[in-house]
Amino acid sequence: MKNEKKQWSRRQFINVTIGSAAGLAVIPHLSSCKTTPADTDIKLGFIGLGRQSMFLLNGFMQVPGVKAVAGCDVYGIKCKRFEKRVTEFYAKAGKEVDVKTYEKYEEILARTDINAVVIAVPDHSHARIAIAACRAGKDVYLEKPMTFTIKEGQELKKVVRENNRILGIGSQQRSSAEFQHAVKLVQDGAIGKIVSVNAYVGAPPKPYDLPEETLPSDLNWDLWLGSLPMPIHFNNELNPPISLDPPVDEKIWGAWRWYKEMGGGFTTDWGAHMFDIAQWGLGMDKSGPVEISPIGDGTEFMSFKYANGVIMTSEPFDEKLTKGVKFWGENGWIEVSRGYFKASDEKFNPPASATADEGPYETRIPHQVNFIEAVRSGKDPVVPVETGHSSCTVCTLGNIACELKRTIKWNPETETFIDDADGAATKLLHYEYRAGYKLM
Repeated sequence: MKNEKKQWSRRQFINVTIGSAAGLAVIPHLSSCKTTPADTDIKLGFIGLGRQSMFLLNGFMQVPGVKAVAGCDVYGIKCKRFEKRVTEFYAKAGKEVDVKTYEKYEEILARTDINAVVIAVPDHSHARIAIAACRAGKDVYLEKPMTFTIKEGQELKKVVRENNRILGIGSQQRSSAEFQHAVKLVQDGAIGKIVSVNAYVGAPPKPYDLPEETLPSDLNWDLWLGSLPMPIHFNNELNPPISLDPPVDEKIWGAWRWYKEMGGGFTTDWGAHMFDIAQWGLGMDKSGPVEISPIGDGTEFMSFKYANGVIMTSEPFDEKLTKGVKFWGENGWIEVSRGYFKASDEKFNPPASATADEGPYETRIPHQVNFIEAVRSGKDPVVPVETGHSSCTVCTLGNIACELKRTIKWNPETETFIDDADGAATKLLHYEYRAGYKLM
């Protein structure tokens, strides 16, 4: 077979003929968003005002009929940055906005004028805040991975449906045409029966080892820790500092994600993207693998075996260690990552478009437009709660296997472990929140 390589700009992929993605979640275009009078704008509150939230804010404010009106963060200076950015954006657009910020998210949820919230806090607070938002009658855009534990995902899934809310997950790759095109080819059988998948994401979390540093005076560290039961000292890398004058944003992503006390490492941070695409391509949304083997159990990479015999490994498909997915079929293969597509035959390449690439990947507006349209229509977005939960579960199962240092068996229908005689795996489905915090 020909080994043809084609580099595509992200903007080119966005403009790929929509007909090529028939049967999949089609990328919504900005122009398709309904225009509404000012008094019927979708009003958004942002909970968590760090680096990712700023990307999301920039995207959502550009969607017609959407207005950012409130923000919340336990770090005072990040609230001030939010106020400044929102005020300046609307002033430049010739619009007025009364933007307010809070330290506690409950104050945003209490506002009856806010239709939906955008939650971009550390993973350990995702479920607790999202559940409270649903119960307060708010629709939710929730950053990935959906939850910190599998139990949290199970409960959030119930609450979303019980309260008839829209919840969309920030797995924006599902709204990008390179991934849509690859998945359609796989699901249409273009490369034959799938035999295996490489989904490279990186390493699992490690124990927290950063030195203690002086706590900023305007950072409520107790609220930041939330439900976490163990004492964790502050380090600037966990909540990276910013400056307003001169304006300087975070230099790094919050490092809490790399430590098992607070996050899931690359397994969840990138697994929520790449394992998610693999699940989608394999038709395993709302399901998952039945056997998970850790790093060190006779392999250098995590391994996930599905009931149909397909094996997915967290193994890179190239020497550059590209974070992406490679589907191996009986009649060919497809590699896909952000802004990149390569296949065993050039006939699989998506059609070209002549427009230029612009802007960072994190500002992918089509995914945000899709969420707003879901809020307006009352219909699920491209990544609803059930899909977010199943993809997140795959990631967490990988970390559980690595924590136990043994292969584990899983029933994706009942979401329970099999042959867990000592109960060690089952215990890791959740953790006990510290006093004063509860999930439900």
